[in-house]
Amino acid sequence: MSKSCFTVTFTAREQAELLETPIDTSELKPDEVAGHTLYTLISAGTELNGAYLADTFPRTPGYAAVFEVDAVGSAVENVKIGDRRFCMGLHRSYQRVTVKDSLPVPDSVQSAWAPFIRLMGVTMATLTTTPARPPELVLVTGLGPVGHLGAQIFHACGYQVIAVDPDANRQSIMREVGIPRVEGAVPLDDPTVVGKVALHVECSGHEKAALDGCKALKKDGEMSQVAAPWSRRTEIYAQELLRLVFFNYLTVRSGWEWKLPLHPTPFQTNSIWGNFAAAMDWLATKRVVVADLYELVDPHNAQQVFQDLLHQRTESLAQVFDWTKI
Repeated sequence: MSKSCFTVTFTAREQAELLETPIDTSELKPDEVAGHTLYTLISAGTELNGAYLADTFPRTPGYAAVFEVDAVGSAVENVKIGDRRFCMGLHRSYQRVTVKDSLPVPDSVQSAWAPFIRLMGVTMATLTTTPARPPELVLVTGLGPVGHLGAQIFHACGYQVIAVDPDANRQSIMREVGIPRVEGAVPLDDPTVVGKVALHVECSGHEKAALDGCKALKKDGEMSQVAAPWSRRTEIYAQELLRLVFFNYLTVRSGWEWKLPLHPTPFQTNSIWGNFAAAMDWLATKRVVVADLYELVDPHNAQQVFQDLLHQRTESLAQVFDWTKI
């Protein structure tokens, strides 16, 4: 085994480099698996705001990875050399994780698709905790990768879905996967929508989208704030939202996926990894499709990739690092 690998590293604010870094070459623990990375998925909002634009460095970003197994711990069963597995790994050319914190990638799922189950898991946390049940009306605002996949997920589960984003390109991508109603703004002039929405899944981080969605909720409806509101965009006053919450008996909550345990626990069967397993199955059966959502990019060009994401110069919804030639 090589004693080093390559890792995308943020060395300063707005500075990404591909650096040679050491790896742990000690004997695998009995429950570990390891191998060469095939693909890693960038979570633009999390990685840009939480690391690329941070104040302290260096930082090693990463979100989701697929690797090819080349080493298996002595107690690991049903995993062999050459298998492909998903993990929540860094943007680096080698992965080493416990087997329970990884999942097999089925033959019907292309390697570059599999990291998207991490993004699917974000809105699946809301799906598994909301009191809204199919065929109720769900509003999804913000059609970046998380919102786009969220709209597909709720649609696949039998909900009526209205997907909203002001960006025409994102609207087009959403329509192409079969979501029947896609809008540029919350249709507050439509009496079949206003007061009829059971759940608002807010994936834009924009306070106007949050407020407009709450205006569309039925009494006792729910708004799950999935996207982090990284910055103020408007001059909206909190009283506008609070009045809706109080007089329409709304529930407004965080859509933070880590509300769920990593693995199933007594009296709580839903979990992060349980949702990942379901998401992988939905990719395998094409219940959710990601084939046209991303662009493959070279880790050597990490600085350009993150600058393009920062300045919104990409056409595809997501960027996936291709490690197969490194």
